[in-house]
Amino acid sequence: MRDGNAARITRSRLADGREIVYYDGDGAPARDAVDGRPLPPASHDVQLRHDPLLDEWVAIAAQRQGRTHLPAERDCPLCPSRGGRLTEIPAEDYEVVVFENRFPALAGATGRCEVVCFTSDHGASLAALPPRRVRLVIDALADRTARLSALPGIEQVYCFENRGPEIGVTLHHPHGQIYAYPFVTPRTGRMLAVARAHRERTGADLFAEVLAAELAGPRLVAATAGWSAFVPAAARWPVEVHVVPHRRVPDLPALPAAEREELAVLLPDLLGRMDRLYDAPLPYIAAWHQAPVRSGRDLAWLHLQLFSVRRSAGKLKHLAGTEAGMGAFSNDVLPEDAARRLRAAGGECLG
Repeated sequence: MRDGNAARITRSRLADGREIVYYDGDGAPARDAVDGRPLPPASHDVQLRHDPLLDEWVAIAAQRQGRTHLPAERDCPLCPSRGGRLTEIPAEDYEVVVFENRFPALAGATGRCEVVCFTSDHGASLAALPPRRVRLVIDALADRTARLSALPGIEQVYCFENRGPEIGVTLHHPHGQIYAYPFVTPRTGRMLAVARAHRERTGADLFAEVLAAELAGPRLVAATAGWSAFVPAAARWPVEVHVVPHRRVPDLPALPAAEREELAVLLPDLLGRMDRLYDAPLPYIAAWHQAPVRSGRDLAWLHLQLFSVRRSAGKLKHLAGTEAGMGAFSNDVLPEDAARRLRAAGGECLG
């Protein structure tokens, strides 16, 4: 285990050979259930194709067309196996569990995709979990980042959560995903190139300058001793919050126990504020920006980007022609107003 990881880890295999890993706290029972489903071997029918005009990679994964789409709770594949119904998780209960995606966008030589189940409770959410359970989720993401980074050919590990049908999720059960890419993603490459140019020009750390400018500004939403959450000055989305540690670390495995504990309190607080904006569960994406495995680790600054497509109680932000076609964003919501409303939704800052 890495420094800061408090989880008890149990590794096993599903019926088709995919890996499954349980993360538990003290007192949890042994995770020794066997997957009894008659599954065919896992499919690795995925291609990577290069776009020469943008110098970017595109995954072609036609087998994902057949994946499960918004089933009823009684048919959820992420609930525990109970009452004779066998699911992706053989155990009758679990705390946090990670397994290889049955319908991956990346597989085999093209990378790897995993599913992270935050809780066995189908009706829960990450915002509603106690800090102890959120800490287990953080430990699981850190452990998987470290292990996937060690696989041959992996260049970047991306942990994220899509929440809500408006975002495009196909399963209601509270869960996230992890993608292990065989390339550095375009957004990360662009951020590191800008940070590198800034350092060469000024000798300063661009991420540190951005954080310092937000610490006492009107867009600060909440803070602890080691973390700050703020709406960025140039927010692209109607609701967007960046959660940044006060010292530069490259990725989740580099976080020590104390910083993980603070994050486990701050994260559900922020998600709760977001849900209270419109008195309904807010659709969002939670995207962990981590350093690549082999490049830019002296420049990257770990941070979480939380953002939503909801721009008012009854309206969604859809990508317009300039945004989808040109990547040039416009935002209908003033970032300072968004920060004020998020502060009001949760009271005072935590720190």
